[in-house]
Parts: sequence; structure tokens; C-alpha cells
Amino acid sequence: MKTKLTKDLEKTLYQYCLEQGSYVVEEVVMPDKKGIVDTLSYQQLADNQIEWRCYELKVTKADFHSKAKLSFIGNYNYFVLPQKLYLEIQDEIPSRIGVLIYRAFDKKAVEATPQNLRTPGFLMIAKKAQFQDLQVDEAQLTSHFVASLFREVDKAKKVEKGLQLYSDDKLFKELRKRQKTGYDVYNPDKNLYDRFVADLRDEAIDGLQDELDAHNAECQELKLKLQKYNQPNLEDKI
Repeated sequence: MKTKLTKDLEKTLYQYCLEQGSYVVEEVVMPDKKGIVDTLSYQQLADNQIEWRCYELKVTKADFHSKAKLSFIGNYNYFVLPQKLYLEIQDEIPSRIGVLIYRAFDKKAVEATPQNLRTPGFLMIAKKAQFQDLQVDEAQLTSHFVASLFREVDKAKKVEKGLQLYSDDKLFKELRKRQKTGYDVYNPDKNLYDRFVADLRDEAIDGLQDELDAHNAECQELKLKLQKYNQPNLEDKI
């Protein structure tokens, strides 16, 4: 389970990579069992050379000291850290690994700004990464990068399609799972089934009311036409 801080780092790093002119994707499985990199960016340089950058996000000391493999196989490799954590572990960072420090925007400043900010904070380069040759076969890395991009596109399409992808049985099972605390007779608003039925009933009532209003309007129009037709002609009386 990702913490809010981890998600904030991810959002900010993603935007940072885009602003650098890179293609970027998160959680990419590396070739040759080199682990999973948190974020991988791909940038084509002016001379048509490709530059790969790997980013590992850490938010706590325990996370930094985790035994999980660090997938620093790119041309440039970085830790992305909150400033407080960086000050605590900066002496433990290898010389060739760079560091991006995350700082959250001030809440009062965010509330005062008239524009919607794209990220919850910003990144600063605390330590530059040193260049190294790519540590895996580039063709394989490109293949893994594309596969991860497809995964993200597929997820986005599923979200866009929403519940259309689920059968009635799956939806019913999901509703049953949501009723973990049982049926609350004293608080019907908390029961998903009651809310669903109430919404359907309200929609049906609204639909019937619209239909009734249309019939009443049509009936009134016919009455006006009938009155006009039955009204005696004044010239005939003269």
C-alpha cells in the first residue's frame, strides 16, 4: 500500500520527467532479473542517441535500507527523497547516484493561488548523477518499457469504460462484498442496495412526471384549439 507521500512523489516526478521532454512510465520490470524500477524515463537526444534514467522513490529510513533490489541500470540513476530523509542518509548514497529532493507546496500558498497546480510539490537536484553505460540490453529494455506503457494505457481504458466491463454477476458479488457490516435497518442510506433501488425509483418517478407534464401540455393545447373553433363568428351575427 503506497502512502500519500509516496503518491505525491510519484505525481511530482512524473510531471518533472515530462517537463524534461522524456517519455516516462512507472514500475517497470527490468530485463535479466534486475528488479523493478519505480520510474523509468526515455529521452531521445539531438544526436538521436537514447538516454535512460532510473528513479527509486524512498520516503522513510526503513524504506531506504530495504533489501529490495535497486534497479539502477540506466545511464543516469537517482534517488527521489523528501528533504528530511535526505539529510539523514546523504552519506550513505553512492557517489554515482544522483538525488532529487521533494518539497511540498505550502498549503496556504496553494489555497491562495487562482490556478490548479499539476503537482503537490516540486523537485530540486541535490546531487547530480554520474553517467554510466546501460547495464542491460537496450532492445530488451525498450521492449519492457513499451510493455509497461501498454499496461498503463490498458488501465486507463478500463477506467474510462467503467462498469461496462463487468458482468451482472460480478457487479452483484461486488455489492455483496461492500456490505461487510451487514444490513443496517436504522441507516438505510448506508445500504448500497437501498440506495440503488431508491435512485431507480426516483428516476422512474421523474420520467413519469415528465411524461405526464407533456400530456397535460398537449391536452391544454387541444382545449385552446377547440375553444377557438367553437367561438361564434361575429360577422355571422351581424
